[in-house]
Amino acid sequence: MRAVVQRVSEASVAVAGRVTGAVGPGLCVLVGVGREDSEEDARWMADKVVSLRIFEDEQGKMNRSVLDVRGGVLAISQFTLFGDARKGTRPGFVDAARPEIAQPLYARFCELARERGVQVSEGVFRATMQVRIVNEGPVTLLLDSKRSF
Repeated sequence: MRAVVQRVSEASVAVAGRVTGAVGPGLCVLVGVGREDSEEDARWMADKVVSLRIFEDEQGKMNRSVLDVRGGVLAISQFTLFGDARKGTRPGFVDAARPEIAQPLYARFCELARERGVQVSEGVFRATMQVRIVNEGPVTLLLDSKRSF
């Protein structure tokens, strides 16, 4: 499972002009599910996302998690995180999980993050979405449950 995690002052996602999810201060997390991923990957990713200490404390150091600051998470499924563009100019997506595998694992990631005490808003799986992100910092991290980078 891969994720792009951005610390945001606000973020929202809309489908066909209707907002389906929004968050004030917190994290926008683009989540990709790989064909080799399992429940263990969803659990690792949820634990990592809610525990990342990327919010500033009183001394201005990144020392607080989204839980500590009572922020929210906007989770958006994004299979293109498994795009391979090393050869040619058209990415291949053979490492991305098929929708029938990806959707339950994406949903499980969201459920696990909620169980850890974070309010989670979501996009719509397999929909064309318009994402608005106000990145705070900017702070952006790449995560991979297989630790391939």
